Amino acid sequence: MLRADLDAIDIKILKELQQDGRITNVELAERVGISAPPCLRRVRKLEEAGIIEGYHALLNGQKLGFDLTAFCMVGLKRQSDADLKGFASTVQQWPLVREAWMVNGDSDFLLRCTAENLTQFQDFVIEVLTADEHVDTVRTMLTIRQVKQLGLVEV
Repeated sequence: MLRADLDAIDIKILKELQQDGRITNVELAERVGISAPPCLRRVRKLEEAGIIEGYHALLNGQKLGFDLTAFCMVGLKRQSDADLKGFASTVQQWPLVREAWMVNGDSDFLLRCTAENLTQFQDFVIEVLTADEHVDTVRTMLTIRQVKQLGLVEV
């Protein structure tokens, strides 16, 4: 299913679910202007097509004791397919890394990390990240505050 296959109601459904993934099917149907049974069929079709990948709770990291969010730009020693895949696989084992993106430009990977404090983050960078066999360079950026957070895509 491509965006071209989505009609205005599908787009409305996606917008509503991105705002509130816990909305009931009845409420969702009301908001998008259709009855509940076809609304549920549409949602299931969007899920089966992989457009809706899942539903998640958005947690407040600071209230859970994770006061630091930082980004790491990582350059690898080599950019062979095996090295890129090896590092990508290793990143999966690091709980402080909440998102990892392979990128082009000055770095090979961009990591979003969340830690309880600066000491925990520094320990991770020094003892784990820079110690990894694939890693050549690491540049870190500490965040000050988040100023915008939206769903992952604009529909």
